[in-house]
Amino acid sequence: MMHVSVLFGGVSAEREVSLATGQQVVAALRVAGFEVTPIEVGGDLGSVIGALQSAKPDVVFNALHGRYGEDGCIQGVLDWMGLPYTHSGVRASAVAMDKSAAKAVFLAAGLPVAESRLVTPEELEAEDPLPLPYVVKPVNEGSSVGVEIFREGNNRRAEVARAWRYDKRIMAEAFIPGRELTVAVMGDRALEVTEIDTGHVFYDYEAKYADGGSRHTLPAPVHPETRARAMEIALRAHQALGCRGVSRADLRYDDTAGEPGRLVLLEVNTQPGMTRTSLVPEQAAHLGIGFPELCAWMVREARHGP
Repeated sequence: MMHVSVLFGGVSAEREVSLATGQQVVAALRVAGFEVTPIEVGGDLGSVIGALQSAKPDVVFNALHGRYGEDGCIQGVLDWMGLPYTHSGVRASAVAMDKSAAKAVFLAAGLPVAESRLVTPEELEAEDPLPLPYVVKPVNEGSSVGVEIFREGNNRRAEVARAWRYDKRIMAEAFIPGRELTVAVMGDRALEVTEIDTGHVFYDYEAKYADGGSRHTLPAPVHPETRARAMEIALRAHQALGCRGVSRADLRYDDTAGEPGRLVLLEVNTQPGMTRTSLVPEQAAHLGIGFPELCAWMVREARHGP
């Protein structure tokens, strides 16, 4: 019987999400017939290494989210230990987590992205970096943590800049009107397009994780050309970053002038949420792939290296 250690928790702003992911993955892998050792990760890396050395797993299921979990850090530790693990390797994880680096990769691959600039908090406090409306976001956080939208008449720019507590690089990005779409990729296959209706201006942290925070429409009610193009963009972004296993591409769809409209790639999540009701398992289930089967596939695809 294959032995899998599941890493979950972590020290990022997304710890609670990872705890939920980890608990459900542990249960699913046991249903799928694996021996499973759950390892809750905290701030002591030595204890994590010790737990892995004690467990001696065949594979590590990485259920961590956010900093140190999906930015290449834990991936480097697992590479050093010679342990195969799920999801992307060091390079793809690190690049995808850095929004500026990822955008450079997407541009080089000819993928559609929003106009953007990198600024410091001091520069943001002094003046608008882009024409209004625009978005500011941390360069190295996930789950829409720290995202703010500035529009005409909004006077919070200086306040937000002075209170900025993330990386000293801020990405300012043109605001794209329209709808939220997301596409899961599983290996070399884009699964489906989901529309996310939040009732919010964008798919923020509360919309992602609060009960009733969003409604998913699967498949998304979009023009067939839009569906095909969204799936193509997601797969090409996955490949351009060098991702493996599963990923999820988030897009904005500007259909304000009618369909088919304009698609813009926002980011690729290399460690997407993996509860039963998360977007990737939801798309897999739509195609007849149950949650235990999805988790088992990820374990079988696990490896180490870049």
